[in-house]
Amino acid sequence: MNFLNRFLFLATVLFLFINLQAQTNNTTNKNALLIASNNKSKLENTEQLLVVYNYQPKSYSAFLVALERKEGSWVIKYNPVEVGIGKNGFAPPLTKLEGDGKSPTGIFRLGKLYTYEKQLNTLLEYQQTTKEDKWIDDPNSNDYNRYVKGVTNAKSYENLLLNNDAYKYCIVIEYNTNPIVKGKGSAIFFHLAVKKPSFTAGCVAIDEENMKLMVKWLDPKRNPTIIMGNFNVLKSGL
Repeated sequence: MNFLNRFLFLATVLFLFINLQAQTNNTTNKNALLIASNNKSKLENTEQLLVVYNYQPKSYSAFLVALERKEGSWVIKYNPVEVGIGKNGFAPPLTKLEGDGKSPTGIFRLGKLYTYEKQLNTLLEYQQTTKEDKWIDDPNSNDYNRYVKGVTNAKSYENLLLNNDAYKYCIVIEYNTNPIVKGKGSAIFFHLAVKKPSFTAGCVAIDEENMKLMVKWLDPKRNPTIIMGNFNVLKSGL
């Protein structure tokens, strides 16, 4: 194959790849908008929405699409991105249990940001974490699914300052927080994916570049919310 033919071949492959990616993004965006539309009644006060869904309920690979409301309609804010969820996929609605390796299905507010950084360009309420900061995942503890600083009697907990970057940016997904039901799952966060495959114990994990976009964009005044679950479940309405 001479240089010209090689160039034309590579150009054709690149064109097909870009076209395929555009088609994939278009489908992913349309599905996210469909999910938002079919859950309209539960999203009336939400102006920023992260839609996280997979096609196979037990798959730990999912798509995240960021939407914002403009003039009463949902529009795409950022291109879709692949994210990791629980290693066993999504739990069906209302069935999430502590230690099942599944991400909860539902609509949840995005809360406080815990970070390794001292200062951040963000509108979110945030706190720099230290070795003293913990999130309790012991179902028998009175502090189950709560933040604790310092000494605790809980048998198990998540340290919010790790030896890796997973919790460098860690936004609380307010699942099982009001009320807290013991054993129904805890420490569900939106945090960084630090290795491949990027499955979690039940959280949503994203690459750092896209997380930084989220951290700068999310605004508590716009009631940032996440809707998450299997596509066939979410498109039917929760």
